[in-house]
Amino acid sequence: MEIDQQKLRQCFGAFMTGVTIVTTTDSHDKPIGFTANSFTSVSLTPPMLLVCIDNGSENLNAYIKGRGFAVNVLASDQQDLSSRFASPIADRFEGIAWQNSALGFPIFKDVAASFDCTLEQAIAAGDHTIMLGRIDNFSSADKLGLGYHRGQYFTRGDTA
Repeated sequence: MEIDQQKLRQCFGAFMTGVTIVTTTDSHDKPIGFTANSFTSVSLTPPMLLVCIDNGSENLNAYIKGRGFAVNVLASDQQDLSSRFASPIADRFEGIAWQNSALGFPIFKDVAASFDCTLEQAIAAGDHTIMLGRIDNFSSADKLGLGYHRGQYFTRGDTA
């Protein structure tokens, strides 16, 4: 059976997700990052999570051959940050407030939560690669997270 990719994408869009930006550094220690909603907890013992990166990303090798990455869970007022890191901008970090995590990966100011991870394993999966990260450090703020559903951002309390 042939799958209609557009209809499949719309069907996946029915699942409400949070919005994250996954960051690392390239071989020249330049910060890089991308917006992702393919993020989930995997294990508490050991503490692990996963994110997926498109195999067509120009930064794929920096992620799968690097030391690790950070996951920034965006706060409800950070839609502009999500859009910026989903766009083809030369320097996505220009003018953005961030600091290095304990492992040396970019963590943005005022996010709802962040996770500092060592890359445990990269698994090829179709047109994406699953990155399993062992959580070394994490932080949570008293902020609502940014959601995504059927191609639209939302926050708790929004109505359809």
